[in-house]
Amino acid sequence: MPGSVILQCLETLTTGRVVAAVFLFFLGAFVVDFTWKPRYPAQLPRIGYGDGVVGTVRNWVGYVLYFNDWVAEGYEKFSKQDKTFVVPSSASRPNEIVLPRSQTMWLLEMPDRVVSTLEAHDDVLFNTYQFLGVGSGYPISVLHKHLARNLPGLIPGIQEEVHGVLDEVFGTDTEGEWKELNLWEAWLGIVPRVTNRVLVGAEVCRNKEFLRRVVTFADQVVMNSFILSMTPKILHPIMGRLVTLRNWWTWWKLSRIALPTMRERLRDMMRKHNAEPGYENWAPKEDFITWVIRQSIVDGKPAELDADMISKRLLPLEFAAIHTTVITGHSLLLDLFSSDPKFAEEIKEETSRVFREEGGRWTKEGLSRLYKTDSAIRESQRLSNFATSLVKRKVVAPEGIFNQAEGWHAPYGALCMLNLAGVQHDADIYSDPYRYDAFRYSRVRIEYAGRPREKRDKEEGLRVAKLGMVTTSDSHLAFGHGRHACPGRFFVAHELKMVLAYLLNNYEIKPIPERPKPQWLGQTIIPALQAKIVVRRRKGTTV
Repeated sequence: MPGSVILQCLETLTTGRVVAAVFLFFLGAFVVDFTWKPRYPAQLPRIGYGDGVVGTVRNWVGYVLYFNDWVAEGYEKFSKQDKTFVVPSSASRPNEIVLPRSQTMWLLEMPDRVVSTLEAHDDVLFNTYQFLGVGSGYPISVLHKHLARNLPGLIPGIQEEVHGVLDEVFGTDTEGEWKELNLWEAWLGIVPRVTNRVLVGAEVCRNKEFLRRVVTFADQVVMNSFILSMTPKILHPIMGRLVTLRNWWTWWKLSRIALPTMRERLRDMMRKHNAEPGYENWAPKEDFITWVIRQSIVDGKPAELDADMISKRLLPLEFAAIHTTVITGHSLLLDLFSSDPKFAEEIKEETSRVFREEGGRWTKEGLSRLYKTDSAIRESQRLSNFATSLVKRKVVAPEGIFNQAEGWHAPYGALCMLNLAGVQHDADIYSDPYRYDAFRYSRVRIEYAGRPREKRDKEEGLRVAKLGMVTTSDSHLAFGHGRHACPGRFFVAHELKMVLAYLLNNYEIKPIPERPKPQWLGQTIIPALQAKIVVRRRKGTTV
């Protein structure tokens, strides 16, 4: 009898009824999601299609295509008048409160118990699911504490990796003909290897299977983030686990390669910590593996002293470092070689001269004197931003936050952002803001550095120093700003300078007639993935 009832029920299921049931299920989930989202003050102006049911659905769809345009519209209408506005977000996230530049420090100076960077990132990347349940906070804090202080000693290894991988990607045949390379693929060949020299050391960073897997993992995070952003939040406990099954598989494959190194390092560092005989003069290699073990011992976190856990802690850093640096490098070469050829020639001269003065080996001091190179990279970051915003905070204080300047209240769960794209393209801040001027920042720095010491004003010197690539401000947000600014920016600056120096001094690159334009998907760009450059190895030069 029960079996016949089940059969009768199954017989009534038609394709139309199944589709209708699925539609109603998702509709109900979206309705629940909508009712749970924070409500913003009516006094804040809105961009988009409005707050009604139809308007909300149109906003969810429009977010994919128009978010960047909406924020640009709001910048002109409201931000430039020092007014806050609200812009629609994706289906699973609350709408975003976009603050004017004048309120940058009001947002960034609030404590983490009031507004949270990690919670805001979780709304975008869904860290709990993507990074296999361990989140991204701890490895980022480890980088904050260890990367900058150890970076000078890492420069020789970074240089070695840059030279080796560029020879591999671009070729070493000095008698060869011009050849065409896909620029995106070239950067994907460079960045993961150089980055992992600092994360996991020389042996693992040269393992091609490991590098292929970390790139795959980064791609999966991007795709999963988009899927989950368009899925009702109430379904994330299910969908988050389903779509990230691939993440688990990719981690398992890449970790098999890295785990022997991690286990050996963990064993040796624990023996050193326990003062075992034979380890008195032993010192570990300086990389992320060492830093996370060292910090876990200091913090008294025994659960972190496990090779599998260390390999998972690596994942957020792989994602954060790879695609952002690849996009930055990709944009840099497109900007540089579609502009005045004198820019590349002067950077070539500068890098060659400083490299010789440093005795053929890069140092922190030598890299810091590459004013034109530094400026060219910073200018590309300014002009060719890859995200609408890189500074977000989620309100986590139960009582919300009150904005004294405008008199509005944002409730618990509200999402606030700073508009990177608007300020970096503002003609009131930057002259001719849509033109790539490679030496926009270096002219003042070079003039100041060339003065006699007695004619250098200390306060002016501090202002000039802030024009460097790694310095953040309320008008340059490419690395974020404030205490949560990107901890890896010093490494990225060194890496890109060394890449550009070696590339320009060892290869001829034909000018690009017209810079291909990227497309926008939600809050991030889709780079010109088919863009190509034509290169040929020079004869007899090495930088």
